[in-house]
Amino acid sequence: MRKYILIILLIATLTNLQAQAISGSVLIDSLYSENLENDFGESPKRAVSVYLPPGYEESDQRYPVIYFLHGFFGNHVIFPPLKDALDFAIQTKRIRPFIFVVSDQRTTYDGSFYSNSGVFGNWEDFTAFDLVEYMDTNYRTLTSKDSRGITGHSMGGYGALKIAMHHPDIFSSVYALSPGALTIVREYGPNSDTFRQLSEISTVEQLNESYFPKVMVAFAKSWSPNPDKPPFYCDMPFTYENDQLVIHQEVLEKWHTNMPVHMIEDNLDNLQKLTAIKLDWGRNAGERFTQQCDMFSQRLENAGIDHFAEEYIGTHTSGIYQRDGRIPMSMLPFFDFYLEFEDPY
Repeated sequence: MRKYILIILLIATLTNLQAQAISGSVLIDSLYSENLENDFGESPKRAVSVYLPPGYEESDQRYPVIYFLHGFFGNHVIFPPLKDALDFAIQTKRIRPFIFVVSDQRTTYDGSFYSNSGVFGNWEDFTAFDLVEYMDTNYRTLTSKDSRGITGHSMGGYGALKIAMHHPDIFSSVYALSPGALTIVREYGPNSDTFRQLSEISTVEQLNESYFPKVMVAFAKSWSPNPDKPPFYCDMPFTYENDQLVIHQEVLEKWHTNMPVHMIEDNLDNLQKLTAIKLDWGRNAGERFTQQCDMFSQRLENAGIDHFAEEYIGTHTSGIYQRDGRIPMSMLPFFDFYLEFEDPY
């Protein structure tokens, strides 16, 4: 009997050691960025979560880096299910060991949209330049663009596409999970109730009680800021005057310049330099997501840009961060195939 108990304890110990061996670690770091200095209360010091793969501390190996951009209302936290999904992907050899980075880009208006506003901070430059340089200086990264991928969910998927389109010299591959803000459709557009509702909002407190009007203000703070126009300090492409819709073409053009569906023509050369492009979206995410993702994919196809586009059965948020979700089953294998890894042997 004692012999069997010892065998069981030995098996349990080996199982526990194996689990520890395939478990990475998460560090909370931070950096100060001059690109984020502003006069409107957005902190230039940003928290950064860094997932380090199993065995990082015991080796001198260098690793590719996947930069993950969080969604609207999100932040830098790598919560337990996501950390477990990263460990699981390495354990099951869906991807070789890698570094995973999430920076805090939540603002007082809930999302930077990873854009250079020139007023509320230059968040794109922070991501593409400051964050990458910081990681390459302070961690054992592979510093070639061929070993850097960029991805994100929702607002982060938008940011990943936009930054990859602008910086193929920094990121070689991009995977956008259910990206938003690709063009003006549905609740983003003038034929919805969003801008009529916004015309009736005059305080930050009222704005915080809304959803789509708040998202539109975040768009505007990112793409058409106006430091001389309180209380929201931005210009809108659509307003109501005497209950009549007014379209401001100069503001609309600023928005189009920042929305990927309309950025393709001006970024054709950069898109062709990328090693691989993929976006996906849930069939039941709502028409504003399915329509704009389909539009972006069709525009890429019409421009002759090779890419992958996948509609799957799910919503905007379902089945992404779990072990059987999009991150370990689709996104990480994509980067395992397209990124360059160091041969540990």
